[in-house]
Amino acid sequence: MASVPTTRHLLRARDLIDVEYSAALTVDQIAAAAGLSRAHFTRAFTKAFGQSPHLYLQTRRLERAAALLRNTDYSVADVCVAVGLRSVGSFTTSFKRTFGETPAHYRASRPPAAQRIMVPACVVRAFGRPYPDSRVKESTGGEDRAWSAALGSNH
Repeated sequence: MASVPTTRHLLRARDLIDVEYSAALTVDQIAAAAGLSRAHFTRAFTKAFGQSPHLYLQTRRLERAAALLRNTDYSVADVCVAVGLRSVGSFTTSFKRTFGETPAHYRASRPPAAQRIMVPACVVRAFGRPYPDSRVKESTGGEDRAWSAALGSNH
């Protein structure tokens, strides 16, 4: 029976972090999900991805926090909790170290979320499609019924 390469275990752990970043994950839990000891997992993860598992998790959380600050009206404390952090002070310090400004200033320096309402591409495509009954038809006898109905005329 062939053994599974360590890189597959590391990818499983990285996927766990990407999906469960808001959970109270510890390096021990992530290492267990990878099926490796904590020390071996930490060394292998750092070598494979260029940063420690804890730093990778923190980076995912801060990236998600930045997106929430840009796209929602959640308070800074709510964003902190939503991404799995417990201390607003530590969150603010880490955010400023990563993005160069506090979460409050980061939000204030961008357009309000209400102006940036994100509409999924599938919705834009669905409502942007022309439907056969919405086409304007020209006829030789004046306005077509579809055109009149669109204008609200009773002709």
